[in-house]
Amino acid sequence: MSEEKKVQTEQDIPTSMEALKAYEKEQLTKKHKEEYFSKLPGDEAMKETVIEQLKNIYDPELPVNIYDLGLIYEVKCWTDEETKLKKCLVVMTLTSATCSMSEVIVDLVKSIPARVEYLEDLQVDLVFDPPWSQDNMSDEAKLAMGLL
Repeated sequence: MSEEKKVQTEQDIPTSMEALKAYEKEQLTKKHKEEYFSKLPGDEAMKETVIEQLKNIYDPELPVNIYDLGLIYEVKCWTDEETKLKKCLVVMTLTSATCSMSEVIVDLVKSIPARVEYLEDLQVDLVFDPPWSQDNMSDEAKLAMGLL
């Protein structure tokens, strides 16, 4: 068995310039992947990054971002076992079920992966129970809306 292993090892040694270049390319690709994946943020760090992105999305009809407005109920992020990249779920609502800007707001949330490195996918779960109320708003949002 050790003789067989020795033969396999000898076969793995590049014996031509072409084989050497292919071997070097493979090693560089492997090193690049290791460096890339070593920079992956943890799930909690990705959640914070997504929340920062949500704070940059404003309801077109109000002077407040959707996070401080209280439209976001939950942000959950995890690592995909196959790709090793991040995936997230955003559970959110709208100020009303008949909100005229609902598609625009949801599309902006769904576009977050295009702006965030290592985020492969973001799903949106739009819910209306519990319904949104002004109690969901942050104090900063209430102040901006003249409610404080």
